[in-house]
Amino acid sequence: MTAIDIEQLKGIVIQAAERELLPRFMSGERREKRDGSVITEADTAMQSRLGAELAAHWPDIPLLGEEMDESSQRSLLQDTAEGLWCVDPLDGTSNFAAGIPFFAVSVALLREGRSQLGVVYDPVRRECFWAEQGRGAWCDGQRLAARAANLSLAQTVALIDFKRLDPALARRLAEQPPYSSQRSFGSVALDWCWIAAGRSHIYLHGKQRLWDYAAGSLILAEAGGHAVTLDGETVFLADIAPRSAVAACDGELFREWCRWLEISLTDD
Repeated sequence: MTAIDIEQLKGIVIQAAERELLPRFMSGERREKRDGSVITEADTAMQSRLGAELAAHWPDIPLLGEEMDESSQRSLLQDTAEGLWCVDPLDGTSNFAAGIPFFAVSVALLREGRSQLGVVYDPVRRECFWAEQGRGAWCDGQRLAARAANLSLAQTVALIDFKRLDPALARRLAEQPPYSSQRSFGSVALDWCWIAAGRSHIYLHGKQRLWDYAAGSLILAEAGGHAVTLDGETVFLADIAPRSAVAACDGELFREWCRWLEISLTDD
């Protein structure tokens, strides 16, 4: 099985982002895909560059990218035993196109139906988050580790994406917010990393795709965080169907948040 040098991978991701994303930021160029989501020249240029760079170093590992057609994505997911790169070349495209400096590139290595390593790079802040299964999570040189928030749910800052939630749940959150304040920044990959880093306390997203969460969910898990879907299932699934995500780094807050959302946990 092909070995991956995480430092080499980080270098590839960082250099690609700084050469393909930053020079195109604030250009204003955008168009819409069939599903109505935004795409820019930076998305396609970044995916092409990453595809070429990763293939040059690890030619036996194919790449699944957000900007591929769905049939190709599904075909690639049929067999991840030997490894598969899962890439979101520009997570937060709407932010990028609007000139909002909150976006990232996300790269995960999938093997045997799970994420084994992940890198998320924020080129604006020059922050690199990464994790390896069983070896912890890091932001640059600092290890990310779960720590007690010592807050009640009512005191928390929540990252909530309202757009993709069931209307009834969105209305309940708006009318009876169980947290102190709420944010939505527009990059799923960075949402996971910021929760892992303790920059917000609880998280909720209604529909995210594999390339959005493959690296970030591993980073949170390796930081000691917790996550389930709104149905109480494991978030990660080697499939392109959208998944919901409920998360927190602090275990007690996570359980309290799930109780408010009426999610049954197996250890409750």
